[in-house]
Amino acid sequence: MTKAQQLLAYDVLMRLPLLGWSVLCTMVWTNGLTRYVREPDPALPNAVYAISIAMRLSAIAFLVLLAASVILRARPSGKARGFEPRVSALLGTLAVYTFGLFPRHELSPAGEIVSTLLILVGTVAAVFVLTQLGRSFSVMAEARRLVTSGVYGIVRHPLYLAEELAVIGIFMQFLSWWTALLLATQVAFQLRRMRNEEVILGEIFPEYAAYKAKTARLIPGIY
Repeated sequence: MTKAQQLLAYDVLMRLPLLGWSVLCTMVWTNGLTRYVREPDPALPNAVYAISIAMRLSAIAFLVLLAASVILRARPSGKARGFEPRVSALLGTLAVYTFGLFPRHELSPAGEIVSTLLILVGTVAAVFVLTQLGRSFSVMAEARRLVTSGVYGIVRHPLYLAEELAVIGIFMQFLSWWTALLLATQVAFQLRRMRNEEVILGEIFPEYAAYKAKTARLIPGIY
């Protein structure tokens, strides 16, 4: 097998875990939505019920788009070196799913609406960002194509910002000191992921330095 064939095989192999995960989650969310619509909770306010359905639909749309991005994304032209960037990427991505291991926190109807709206807004925003990121999407710190237009002309990491809105909404539903610590840990890994991505993008794309200098990382005028 030639070096080019080895690289191609490795790239295909690295797509499979995320593709399998996104397809599996799509199936789980679709089944959950079906049950949710078929067996509505009569005690749930109509506003919360409607927002919750919209949130589930947006989550399914995000997962479908994620699977498509994994299949169609370009091969990387550069990758972060070392073990830490990979660990940070995995933990930053997966830490939120451990919230479900903790007891659910009872929210007031207003709290339920705020929580569900945060998840909805974050998920819809993530779908929009993914459409702009296109074939440049990756979980690990990798360089494919430098995207600086659209929402990327406002902040350098809009997908992380969108995802974190949804994470905060989920966190509200499992509120405790332990989940607060978990949230802080997840945010720390996400910040590390941003730094790792910026390093490899700066190495591959000379124009990234100018883009970085004029574009906020997450919040214009603040950070």
